[in-house]
Amino acid sequence: MGSAHRGLGVAGLLGVAALGLAACGSGSGGSGTTLTNGQYGKLPGPHGKPIFGGTVRIAMAPGAGPTYIFPITPSADTSVGTISGFQVYMWRPLWWSPKADQPTIDYTQSISPTPPKFSDHNKVAVIKLSPKWKWSDGKPVTSVDVAFYCYLARAAVILSPTNDGSFTPGEFPQDVVSVKTPNATTAVITMSKSFNQGYQFLAQLSSITPLPAHAWSKTSFSGKIIDFHSLRNAEAIYKFLNAESNKLSTYGSDPLWRVVDGPYRIHSFDPATDGNTLTVNTHYSGPVKPHIAIVDDVAFTSTAAEFNQLLSGNIEVGYVDFSDLPQVPKLKSIGYDVWGYPDFGNAQLIYNFKDKTGDFNRIISQLYIRQALAHLQDQPGEIQSRGLFDGAAAPAYGPVPAIPRSPYTPANALVNPYPYSLSDAEKLLSSHGWKVVANGTTTCTRPGTKANECGAGIPAGTPLTWNLVFSSSPAVIGGQVEVLASAAKKLGITINLESKTFNYITQNLSDPANPDHNNDWAMQDFGGYTNSLYPTTNGIFNTTGSFNTGDYSNKKADALIQASLYSTNPRALTQELSYITFQQPAMFQPNADIITAFKNNLGGTSASFAASSQFQFEPEYWYFVKPRS
Repeated sequence: MGSAHRGLGVAGLLGVAALGLAACGSGSGGSGTTLTNGQYGKLPGPHGKPIFGGTVRIAMAPGAGPTYIFPITPSADTSVGTISGFQVYMWRPLWWSPKADQPTIDYTQSISPTPPKFSDHNKVAVIKLSPKWKWSDGKPVTSVDVAFYCYLARAAVILSPTNDGSFTPGEFPQDVVSVKTPNATTAVITMSKSFNQGYQFLAQLSSITPLPAHAWSKTSFSGKIIDFHSLRNAEAIYKFLNAESNKLSTYGSDPLWRVVDGPYRIHSFDPATDGNTLTVNTHYSGPVKPHIAIVDDVAFTSTAAEFNQLLSGNIEVGYVDFSDLPQVPKLKSIGYDVWGYPDFGNAQLIYNFKDKTGDFNRIISQLYIRQALAHLQDQPGEIQSRGLFDGAAAPAYGPVPAIPRSPYTPANALVNPYPYSLSDAEKLLSSHGWKVVANGTTTCTRPGTKANECGAGIPAGTPLTWNLVFSSSPAVIGGQVEVLASAAKKLGITINLESKTFNYITQNLSDPANPDHNNDWAMQDFGGYTNSLYPTTNGIFNTTGSFNTGDYSNKKADALIQASLYSTNPRALTQELSYITFQQPAMFQPNADIITAFKNNLGGTSASFAASSQFQFEPEYWYFVKPRS
């Protein structure tokens, strides 16, 4: 599934995807959009006479800027801000997705212009590359660069599974047996396992980002280019590149990062703020010649500070927080187009199944508890609330949204299986041995494992009291958890709220392989995840998933996830998603519109602007024009 953190509801916050670069690779460009219900405002498009040059200033969400440059990204750094908002400007994945606002591949922007061809039960994939793609130093992008990525990624996860945020044990790149390069435009990848073809392509191979082997296959700046095929060499190369990527202050001067195949390359980086500037790659060989000369990613300390710069007209592209929707008419009056649409992902409030504080791990392991909590969430009310979404969101009841639509969405994710109802939540608690004290403290009065008792390991007198850590930006997250905590208190459930930055949560509280923080949080809300085009919850809700932040473990869920990965049953993935929706291993929240303001002195394809709703900016398709009156 989309396995990367994203911030909720803003076009600069963000989390990435799936598996790593699949979501990481993500844009649209030349093609038109297919907008349906769910959009907000007016989508910009082409107008005026393009002007070459200029600097486009793009706002970054507070606390969610990029933190790592090398495209094999550790779990702690895997966010949309790092990948979609930074890395993919410089290094392009083999297949570019989504296409504008839709969850599909845009082959016109892909280094590989066709799907892979599979054989031997999907264990062998033949990948063809377009011969037109070049590195910024003039060298061609070849099949060797594909192999280089595969061998380095495999070495990275052998050193530590957390070195690749898109990695799930036993899968790509660990299952790569060999990568052969019979010619410059053909890579033949042989894997040790047979997967469902959709999963093999859309959620595994789509993570491949060709890397410049001719410039990076070395272990020091002065070292010679070495053979990366041996594990020992690949590990040494990875260690060198990883070490350089951890030197944020040298990004602008490090010659490694100047070899790119994307439309822009790094010019400067401020490690204190994560603000950065990128300059045009004049040798870019992609579909269009960029007009914009400089991309300036501007850092802000608060949502208010960012929006004030929009109101002052000092940035060309910025996100619009839901709390600022009442001021959209003012933005329009000073020359901005404002547009939003739901991304193909999910927002979720995560439960920590290993938090022993107050026996929360045993409490949340009870399905009826999670169902009761789901009944406390008023999605229609939140969506229409002028203090939260102001209508700019769509309901979502499971790990895949209804908008944008996926062919895999199950029926129980289209109609709320746990509609807002305090009385239904109260009945679930009282029928399972809890004394519900409205606006007081609800406690377990019938401990035990019978159907009408609290559940295994929950002592008598245990209160329903725990903490919830939430991202300080955007403000709508705080608004949602406050509404939830208020509803919970009506049933005697105390949820203590703690605000942290997005980066703090994803770097300190979201690594299931690190037990140091297991008891620091019971619930967390950093935003959610972007989805892979094959939106299995593998990686998120299977027991061994690298993004299984809350350590959810369910044998049936594991079996269904395995079936969606390996089975040829066309309904296997839908069955998995249906069960996850029923089980509620997290609280699924409204799928917010990603709302962006574009100054109307920017022209470009409508599709390139629509890509902002999927956490992707495509400034190579933009150009400056005389502002419209």
